[in-house]
Amino acid sequence: MTRTAVGSPTRGTTNPNRLRRVDRWLTGAPEVWALLRRTPDPLVVDLGYGASGITTIELAERLGEVHPGVRVLGLELDPDRVAVARPAADPPRLDFRRGGFELAGTRPVLVRAFNVLRQYGEDEVPGAWRLVLDRLAPGGLLVDGTCDEIGRLGSWVTLAADGPRSLTLSYRLKSLERPSIVAERLPKALIHRNVPGERVHEFLSVLDKCWAAAAPQGAFGVRFRWREAVRMLTTLGWPFLDGPRRWRLGELTVPWHSVAPR
Repeated sequence: MTRTAVGSPTRGTTNPNRLRRVDRWLTGAPEVWALLRRTPDPLVVDLGYGASGITTIELAERLGEVHPGVRVLGLELDPDRVAVARPAADPPRLDFRRGGFELAGTRPVLVRAFNVLRQYGEDEVPGAWRLVLDRLAPGGLLVDGTCDEIGRLGSWVTLAADGPRSLTLSYRLKSLERPSIVAERLPKALIHRNVPGERVHEFLSVLDKCWAAAAPQGAFGVRFRWREAVRMLTTLGWPFLDGPRRWRLGELTVPWHSVAPR
């Protein structure tokens, strides 16, 4: 296994709480919770954390509330970024190191890669996914996603060794005008597929229509409107992997096959 850092430096944009939505999902998703609970001494890698280590620090704090024994390692290609983050390290609970898709020779059970592949070509995504997946511990998961600069909306793909499993959308409902706004923050594997004839375009188009039709429920609050829109989607036959408890948070998770590129 090569120990040479693999990848291209990202812009490094980061902000406190930018990744709070995916962190909330990670601490509440049954498959992630179970994975951490059944793994002795679980290691989680935050891949490409950016110019500041703040979101890695937040990830360690939030996961630590679910599993006090979890270790979080932030990896960055730029040694200057590692040097900036290193003073916040608290081994073994939290550490920072230079590394890329090769994961610095580690075997984590979970990798969070946010706003990393957005700057790559769509044709480079499968190879990057495979590099990471091949280095995970047995049963491990990769979460590849994108969000806006202050974390109001985002989306992510969850992958296992056999490939993508699901797509999750997450919104700050109070400021939501229409669900398809997330199209500009889709993961790289889907962002160029939001065109007629593609599954993800059909999904977002139908979701917009349901959101518009659910407008009367807005009189009871935006969460009621969102849940009604999702309920309408279910009646149209769209499959979901979560339920009302996550929907009320502005989340929605669908199987990958329902939005996968054609």
